[in-house]
Parts: sequence; structure tokens; C-alpha cells
Amino acid sequence: MNIKSLSVDRIRELAAREDGPSDELLEAMMADSRSGVQAVYKHYLKARVRDRAENRRLEEMCLFEGSLGTKPGHQLVAGIDEAGRGPLAGPVVAAAVVLRTGLLPQGLNDSKKLTPIKRETLETAIKTDAVAWAVGMATVSEIELFNIHHASLLAMKRALNGLQLSPDLILVDGRFTLPGVDVDQRPVVGGDGLCPSIAAASVLAKVTRDRLMDTLHLLYPEYGFDRHRGYPTPYHLTTISVHGPCPVHRRGFLPVKQLAD
Repeated sequence: MNIKSLSVDRIRELAAREDGPSDELLEAMMADSRSGVQAVYKHYLKARVRDRAENRRLEEMCLFEGSLGTKPGHQLVAGIDEAGRGPLAGPVVAAAVVLRTGLLPQGLNDSKKLTPIKRETLETAIKTDAVAWAVGMATVSEIELFNIHHASLLAMKRALNGLQLSPDLILVDGRFTLPGVDVDQRPVVGGDGLCPSIAAASVLAKVTRDRLMDTLHLLYPEYGFDRHRGYPTPYHLTTISVHGPCPVHRRGFLPVKQLAD
């Protein structure tokens, strides 16, 4: 491919096409001595290296998840995760996701490692392409009644029951399985960074809970729930000390209890 007669701007336009520069164009840019062309070449070379590393990461996640099946009949695998164990306010939210084999959204990862914009983009892709997905929740009252551990399991079970199909295997993020569920289960510590289906569930749970906390902010704006989503930040602790806890605060959690006295 001869690009000597093309301007740097034209080469940049060719490289910026939706599918990126071809191997032939990259080779031609590499051989072009112009500094502007070399800058474009290095930019896309780095991008290609990043893309390949990302593809390897996703492939390794798929292989790891595939290794967790305990029976040959495990075709439909549901990943389950929760968001909201640590906050001082608001519900705990869980999601269950059955991903389509061989179809993973680019950039899928543990929701904690993603930006809010990336999480929302992935949420759309997951809901569009997944075989099935559902969200469940446990309220503040249930957290106070059962404790946060059992409330989290309850939210996960509700998410599982919301699926429009019955999975053959359930992968649960953490150290515990769901009680009273007659389906093969595997707990996976750090599963939101290891298993695609759990990572997808973590994204849906996080985005759903953040939106709920944004709604609660409209009801109780003095606490700034849209800023910290109920987590014990210094700002949040200060607002509790000034205003006292509101109806969506978890009064059984020690910081809330101490500041309410």
C-alpha cells in the first residue's frame, strides 16, 4: 500500500474508520518517515496492543468460568452478584445474568473497576444481548431484620427467581451459596473479576442501585446520596451528625447508631 502521496490528515481519516486501520495501512505508516504519520502509527499501534490484551483478558475469564462447571449438562450458567453491602443507607441490590455463549460486551469487568459512563454503556449491552437477566432487592427494613449478610442472600435469591428460565449452574460472587435453591451452585471469591456472568451481574446491580440512591437523593437532598450513594464518606457522616438519620438509613449499622445517639 502506497501512502506517500496522501496527506497526514487523509491518513488519519483512513485510520479512524470504524474498524480501525488495516494491517496493510499500519505497515505502510510504519514505513513512512514523516513525523505526523509516525504519531498516528504509534497511537493505533498502542490501541491495537490494548485491544489484544483486553481480548485475552475476556478469553481468560470465559475459560475460567467454563472450568467451574461440575457436570456435562451445565449449559445455562447464571452469574449472581450484589451491590450495597457496605453503605449506611439504602437497599442492597442484586442481579442475575445468563450471558449468551461467545458474546461478551467489550470492556466487561468488575463494576468497581469501571467508570459510571462505562457501566451504563455495558448495562445496555448486557440487557440487549443476555439470554436472561433479572434484578432483586432487599429493603432497609429487611437489612435491619435479617442483618446485611442474610439480606444480601435474599436479594440474590430474588434476582435468581426473577429469571425467565432455570439455569443449570449458579455462580455466586463471594464465599457463600444461596440457601433453599435446588440448583447446582459454586461460590467464587472475587468472581466479579473472574467470571463474565458475575461481572455482568455486578454491573447491573451497581447501576440499578446507583439510580435508586439518586432517587432517594430527591427525597432527602440534605444527605447527598447522589454523591456517595450511602457509603460512609466523611461528608455523609457529617450530614448524619447534623441532621440525624433519615428513614432510609440503616440504624443497626454502628456509625449510624453512634451518630444518632
